[in-house]
Amino acid sequence: MPRARVLLGEDHAMVGEALRKILESEFEVVGAVADGRTLLQEAIRLKPDAVLVDISMPVVNGLEAARRIRRELPDAKILFLTMHSDLSYLRDAMKLGASGYILKRSAARELVTAVRRVLRGKTYLAAELLQAIKDPKLRKALECGRIRVLTERQRDIVRLIASGKSNKEIADILSLKAGTVSFHRSAIGRKLGISSSAELTHYAIEHGLVRS
Repeated sequence: MPRARVLLGEDHAMVGEALRKILESEFEVVGAVADGRTLLQEAIRLKPDAVLVDISMPVVNGLEAARRIRRELPDAKILFLTMHSDLSYLRDAMKLGASGYILKRSAARELVTAVRRVLRGKTYLAAELLQAIKDPKLRKALECGRIRVLTERQRDIVRLIASGKSNKEIADILSLKAGTVSFHRSAIGRKLGISSSAELTHYAIEHGLVRS
């Protein structure tokens, strides 16, 4: 079986080399870059299965780089690897469609497990951050890897489905091809485990994407 391909974004050379050695025990590290702009360029060129992103990166910060990577490569898994334990950064990362968020101080023991998990389509969150989340239902869902975060484009599509728009109408509104809308709908269905317009409308109302 071919090994999963991972692209690493880390602006500290010594940290990056240590992370590469950890990852190479199980994955193919297709590149390691030190700034967000190059990370985006290499992601588009190499099309990795997973991208590890540091939030504090030069030129283009990790959050913005991840947003652009998600738009260009909707199937790539994004895992944030950072020193920032503030939950506001976690919320921003999850809104962008990240599959995981771990802290550098725990990377050595968690990194390979985290990458394995996100490649299986689940979420992974640092244990330290899980303990800081007060909502028990949300914490349990994250522990089990059941959170499925939609990308910004997918959220737009769900809103339009909930408003009764057809695929063709959605394509016209978002300046997309009808086939691209169908592709996104399939991806949304896989993430959420629902596919009908009625179910997606209920999801949109329940998650505040539209008003009931």
